[in-house]
Amino acid sequence: MLPRREQQANQRLKIYDLKGTIRTLLFLAIGAVLLWLTFRHQDFSMVIEKIKHAHFGWLGLSILLSIAALISRALRWKQLIEPLGYKPRFSSTFNAMMFGYVANLAIPRIGEISKCGALSKSEGIPFKKLIGTVIIERVADVILLILCIGIVAILEFKRLGGFLAEHIWNPIVEKMGSASILIAILTFGIVAVLFIIYKLFKMENPPPSIQKIKELMQGIGEGLATVTQLKNKWLFVFHSVFIWAVYFFMTYICFFALQETSGLDLSAGLFMMVIGGIGMTAPVQGGIGAYHLLVSKGIELYGLSATDGIVFATMVHSTQTLLLIILGGISMIALFFFTKPRPSQIDESSR
Repeated sequence: MLPRREQQANQRLKIYDLKGTIRTLLFLAIGAVLLWLTFRHQDFSMVIEKIKHAHFGWLGLSILLSIAALISRALRWKQLIEPLGYKPRFSSTFNAMMFGYVANLAIPRIGEISKCGALSKSEGIPFKKLIGTVIIERVADVILLILCIGIVAILEFKRLGGFLAEHIWNPIVEKMGSASILIAILTFGIVAVLFIIYKLFKMENPPPSIQKIKELMQGIGEGLATVTQLKNKWLFVFHSVFIWAVYFFMTYICFFALQETSGLDLSAGLFMMVIGGIGMTAPVQGGIGAYHLLVSKGIELYGLSATDGIVFATMVHSTQTLLLIILGGISMIALFFFTKPRPSQIDESSR
């Protein structure tokens, strides 16, 4: 018979595993529904036929750019780790990062934990310290994504405004009977939500969800403070900007892979990168479904057909996912079979 505490621990572990399985299946179901919504009125054979006639040289160039962005990400992560007193090998850093991407394709949101665990094992760096560096990475990416959203809103204000008015605002106003009623309801709702959030944040013992948000905001503040203390902070800024600039060019050059999208301009490329980035942050495996739906609808904004949008979204998403699977598989083999674990060792000169 196991001691009572061990029985309770095993029971909690079983419940946790069950919740994790249910959560994974739920996310997969959401992705499947989004894919169905995207493809339900399409001739799938036509989509495949158009992809077969794509100019794959442009897709190959986008793959090379994607690899450059991944290398820059690994170098940026390595730079964040070194002030902690550790000097991880670039190979281990890159392989751990790619392992995280592959893990995300299986279970959403587990990639950050997985890559920290892999690098902790191979380089002897405390897991908790690595988690802090990942938070800093996410803060930088969120800031740059918001900046890109702002630029898109300015460049495509008329197009986006017309789309939102036609498909969202006007239909709601028609049902409400007056725009002033809708504005009053929205204003009251926003004020009420902000008041409730304020009260929850002021509580001494807030609900667990609010406590997590407070801890996240605290982590963001600490992450920004850490960036200002880096020895070469401008190198960090360079990598962060370079990564998103590459994402933009990756998206833009894929336009030339299809005759239908080859006439789209740079602002369209930025718009597709932004909504594609939002789609990839959805809590589904590898952004599947969410990416296809958002990008295909985005393509339609530029006067192209729904089929053209789906072809473009499917082609770009499939190419990038295949790249992550191949590089991630190679990295997993390198990590588990060819990387000799290092003992924990602090380099005082880097602190």
